[in-house]
Amino acid sequence: MAQHFRVGRLSQEIQREVNDILLKRVRDPRVKDVTITGVEVSGDLQHATIYYSILSDKASDEKKVQTGLDKATSLTRGELGHRLSIYVTPEIKFERDKSVQYGDHIDELLRKLHSTDKF
Repeated sequence: MAQHFRVGRLSQEIQREVNDILLKRVRDPRVKDVTITGVEVSGDLQHATIYYSILSDKASDEKKVQTGLDKATSLTRGELGHRLSIYVTPEIKFERDKSVQYGDHIDELLRKLHSTDKF
């Protein structure tokens, strides 16, 4: 049970720190409008998937942002190693949070449904 609590706490700490690192330490303009939406840490604390969203839906923007984040991965992980009080810093990877897009899509469908309801 203590392990589960630790995973949750570590997820929150990583999310807070990565937001700060991207804001203050990463100078890459491709990642300036990235919002970290969540972090999933493996049970053994060895891997962390960092989910992010961007305002643009253009595939070219998504590719640029992902490239920028991939390039910033080692700097980000190094910073996490200094900031977090854990024995081993997890391997990290950035992944686009699709739930935000999905939610927007559902909202759009509901708006269309309501507009066709009014004969």
